[in-house]
Amino acid sequence: MATLGIDLCDAAFQAAVAENDNVRLLAPADAQGAAEWPGFAYYDGQKFAFGRAAEDNWFVHPRRVAHTFWARLAHEPSAIGPIGKAAAFSELAFHFFREFMQRAAAVAGTSPGKVVLAVPGAYLKDPATEEEKIGLLLGMAGELNLPLAGIVDAGCATLCDPRAGGFNPALPVVLLDLHLEGADITLLTAQERLERRDFIHLPQSGFAALLKHFTGAMGNRFLRHTAFDILEDGRIEQMFFRQAKDFLLNGAAEHRFQINTAKRTYEMLAKREQLVADAQAFVTTLVQGLQNFLHSSPHAAEPCTLALTDRTARVPGLETKLRASGYHRILRLPAGAGACGAARIGEIHPRPAADLADVPVDTAVPVALARRTTAAAWDVRLQKLRTAAGPRPSPTHAVLEGIGHAIPAGARFTIGVGSLGADLTLPAAFDAADDCSIPLVREGGRLWFVDHHATRQPGAAPSPAPRTPVEAGDRLTFHSGGQIAEILFAHCNGAPGARAHD
Repeated sequence: MATLGIDLCDAAFQAAVAENDNVRLLAPADAQGAAEWPGFAYYDGQKFAFGRAAEDNWFVHPRRVAHTFWARLAHEPSAIGPIGKAAAFSELAFHFFREFMQRAAAVAGTSPGKVVLAVPGAYLKDPATEEEKIGLLLGMAGELNLPLAGIVDAGCATLCDPRAGGFNPALPVVLLDLHLEGADITLLTAQERLERRDFIHLPQSGFAALLKHFTGAMGNRFLRHTAFDILEDGRIEQMFFRQAKDFLLNGAAEHRFQINTAKRTYEMLAKREQLVADAQAFVTTLVQGLQNFLHSSPHAAEPCTLALTDRTARVPGLETKLRASGYHRILRLPAGAGACGAARIGEIHPRPAADLADVPVDTAVPVALARRTTAAAWDVRLQKLRTAAGPRPSPTHAVLEGIGHAIPAGARFTIGVGSLGADLTLPAAFDAADDCSIPLVREGGRLWFVDHHATRQPGAAPSPAPRTPVEAGDRLTFHSGGQIAEILFAHCNGAPGARAHD
């Protein structure tokens, strides 16, 4: 029985089919042959168009185009439709979804016995929102007679794509995904289950705003270079937008913008470096949002794995900015990861729900479905104390199993197994991990945790090992097999070196 997985990301809806443990991404084409489905709707005065056909009218007839109906899925009216009878957001979503599903089912090559939807994390942010948006999705599924087997948080689905690279299950995973109207940041852990533990939506960091900014910035350069204003005609601006979007997403080092008129051809060669410069403010806001989220989340830890969806990783300069900000464990996911993961998850459901009210809505899935790397012999994470009180003093003691161990004023303090001569020896149960040792380095009056493991991650660019300040109240947790050792850092007044930090 084949399972159809659908990723409801309005930046680009995607579908995949899974059968007999084989998962493949689909490319359903619309009526014009375009195999991309951004969440746009267009009303020409008589009928609606959706996806790429609607997006192609965004700059031509901006007042007849809507692109917020998936983000604002509800019964409230949109701004497009017949005079005096504007279509509701939910109505636009239903017609979009119906057309997409018909074309996805047609290219699947087999009749799906089950359907699983990967939904944006914002749909599940609180019980009231979940009841409204999931209720509308269930109503759509009922109208279309879909064999719906499950609804799953898109963050969980994305990390279950069998084509993806693996992640270390001992560390938290933070998924960054861009939609049209904002960015979703999801923190997940993979202990007994792959589970969403925290989530935030950044409303000012979506693809729609980024694409408009790119079009305007490149248009201004085009005007200076050719003395031709793309704003002269909406159709010309639309053509320019299409070229700007293709340049953004194709990863090419350069692109020749070209506009043909009845009198002549205008051209301009643009470089990828210009896109990076144009995206700088957008990228800075996105990274700051990520940093603030990790600082305030009680489930965050250092280090963590940062996972980027394919569409997010294509933002010019983003990965470079993330690495410069200390995120060295970066996992770039393949295109369509949410759809493929949803299809994979659907394989564990024995059959579609007989009653739509019984369709499971999951923010956690079996950890066996996640694309994990082989567990290391040992691993360590630093759990920062989340407080609004500002910087805390440097620790004077490390507490293990209720016993405090003074941290000397020297430049280096190591924690590890006894065979390596560590300053603080882990319990004997860790002796099997014979290379288990973590140095804490004192520099500039502070103690630093140095993550040497990050520089050995596949695909990581050569760089100095990232480091994080260790402050009183922080915890260092070692894992080796089923063994766990936790070390609490404390500051004791009157201890050697304490005055310098009071």
